[in-house]
Amino acid sequence: MSFSQEYIASAQKQFQYYKLLGDKTIAQLSDAELFWQYNTESNSVAIIIKHLWGNMLSRWTDFLTADGEKDWRKRDEEFELMAENRENILEKWEAGWHCLFAALDAINEENFDTLVYIRNQGHTITEAINRQLTHYAYHVGQMVFIGKMIKGNQWNSLSIPKGKSKNYNQEKFSKPKSKEHFTREYIQKREKL
Repeated sequence: MSFSQEYIASAQKQFQYYKLLGDKTIAQLSDAELFWQYNTESNSVAIIIKHLWGNMLSRWTDFLTADGEKDWRKRDEEFELMAENRENILEKWEAGWHCLFAALDAINEENFDTLVYIRNQGHTITEAINRQLTHYAYHVGQMVFIGKMIKGNQWNSLSIPKGKSKNYNQEKFSKPKSKEHFTREYIQKREKL
């Protein structure tokens, strides 16, 4: 496998992992909790989803041929809730991720050296993907934090629960060494749901 193929496969797994964290956060929240804001200056999980959707559609539509900041994007409106409800927020969540994964699937050996632009600034494919991967991880982390604040002791941990690190590590070290992406077990668990 070439570097570009290996890199794209790794990036896809990382994006899948962050989508999974978002999915599991959303699943724990009621409709009211999805739209809850700490104060008027903070974002709800729904607002963060709307922003991610707008960013994803803008960045990943015609990824290789058009600037990642599309003239049809209305970024400021991503931070306003108009007539949204749980159903259309979740539609936006899925549409954004679908656009991202379709764009990643279109990257290959022939186009991996394409220079892509975001707000007129040139990026290698690797730079553009890294930029978005870290941006999405940042916002999904916010979603998880808000979910934990809302749910308190009713929160179902998305990683190693408090006080369980020793057990988790014992289980990991009881297996032979292997080469696999750390997200594999999370993705497999999702596929079984």
